[in-house]
Amino acid sequence: MPTLVRTFAQRLAALHNLVLFPLFFAAVALSHLTLLRLPYFWDEAGYYIPAALDFYHHGWLIPHFTNAHPPVPNILLGTLWHITGYNILSTRLLVCAFAAVGLLAVYRLAQNLLGPAAAIAVAVLTACYSIWFAQSTLAHADIFSAAFTLCAFTVYFSQDRRLDRSSISRHPERSQQDEVEGSLNLSSADSGKYSTRSLILLATLFSLAALSKETAIVQPATLAALELYRLLRKHPASTRRLAALSVPALPLAAWFAWHHLHTGFTFGNPDYLRYNATANFTLAHIFTALYHRGVHLFWQRNIWLPIVLAFACFFLPRRSRTLGLAPRYLLPILLLIAANWFTFSVLGGALLTRYLLPVYPLILLLCVATWMERTKWWPLFVVFTAAVFLSALWIDPPTQFAPEDNLTYRDMIVVHQQAIAYIDEHHPGATVLTAWPASIELFSPELGYTDRCIKVFPIENFFLPAVQKASQDPGSYDAALIFPTKYASPSLRAYLLSHPDSARGRDFAANHDVSPYEAAAILGGHVEKVFQQNGEWAAVLHFDRSYEASLNPMERSALRTKQK
Repeated sequence: MPTLVRTFAQRLAALHNLVLFPLFFAAVALSHLTLLRLPYFWDEAGYYIPAALDFYHHGWLIPHFTNAHPPVPNILLGTLWHITGYNILSTRLLVCAFAAVGLLAVYRLAQNLLGPAAAIAVAVLTACYSIWFAQSTLAHADIFSAAFTLCAFTVYFSQDRRLDRSSISRHPERSQQDEVEGSLNLSSADSGKYSTRSLILLATLFSLAALSKETAIVQPATLAALELYRLLRKHPASTRRLAALSVPALPLAAWFAWHHLHTGFTFGNPDYLRYNATANFTLAHIFTALYHRGVHLFWQRNIWLPIVLAFACFFLPRRSRTLGLAPRYLLPILLLIAANWFTFSVLGGALLTRYLLPVYPLILLLCVATWMERTKWWPLFVVFTAAVFLSALWIDPPTQFAPEDNLTYRDMIVVHQQAIAYIDEHHPGATVLTAWPASIELFSPELGYTDRCIKVFPIENFFLPAVQKASQDPGSYDAALIFPTKYASPSLRAYLLSHPDSARGRDFAANHDVSPYEAAAILGGHVEKVFQQNGEWAAVLHFDRSYEASLNPMERSALRTKQK
């Protein structure tokens, strides 16, 4: 590595966090500049923003729909809006700030374990990874939880790093085999080396993570299990840290007790609990989810590339025993990856990649560590991987995926904005047939799509049975907003429909959204306008029936003038 780059990396690492954070925040905010004023998307609109608005308007820790998610994101957003006033820009900037905190934690974690140059590499790759990039402005609980979790990881591994230095100074003859055994054991001479301050910080950060998203408890629970294993092997140095890692279960339990006291439900209403937990406790579902989660962890959005490069590097000799990741850190990192893989294959009805947000930096850290250890050309691997990661922001894979995994979510927001603006201008007073989340986008001006409440006739989706059912009640709506509720890129959609005998083709044929023209034929209307952007579309349908009769003569005249 050139001396100039090495010197820059060392000077950057020497800066205080209070100096580094504004730099990270500016980088995140500027790279997301065109996304900061977008209206709220999907789960933001459907849960997180309405829940935060309940806290903002009424001070309710439990939102009126009682889905039991812990309250920290609602408190943070509601408090921010009391300071800045309710607006989308401040929400997006707060999320950017937490994304920056998460990246700064990734940087410090990699610096502690691998050194200054690797810290830059891991932080840059994490920032460029499309799933992290897309979530860096979306007000989901996952980004708040990930930021707290990654900060906690930094504290946890920094404690071991300090013990390493202390142990090496006392035992300079320590061999690599001793270090491997140290991943399971801590010598009694190290007892009490964990400072009270760092233990309190560790417990606090993991508690905040769990109170941001309840499933984040898997991280301290995994590390606590490791500490318990060490303790059972008669190494009391882990006792205090085991206690600190056990603390986050207490505030989370208190939240669920509070929730049960006020709603009668411990883990949310029955439908929510069934979808996210009880319905998943079958071997078929778990094995299917394990496969999909494996794809999410080791393949999705080109993360396969650094992993393949890391495996290829194993065929090269080690450059030095001092480079790369110390063996004692490998076990907890692998345990964390495995625990998340299994936990999110059992819990959570939707197999969303954002649930794994804190794990991707750990995978990238392992990859960079392997590159460093085996080849001097590892900086080129970083540049190449970053470029491939960035390409995934715009290039869709030939498979089904969630729009929020890259910038497809922006295209969806834009076409919904255009369609709703068209309805607002050309069909004032109409009742609009549509499905979620457009139903809440039309009905709730706070979400940024319209400045007034538009009446909605909601249906479940735009699959053929739902549209046919809606056609039996034609007098209840005057317009329709049709869009894909089950996203597939145009090329994938064409492929699946042209292969109806395949398993995926049969599933898609049985469960896919009808086209705007099919919907118009079934519902007895006509397609008035179709908005498209990069494969995403939204169509406005009009029905010449009830709503004009409800307008007064002046309104009818104005409407007909607009339509001409």
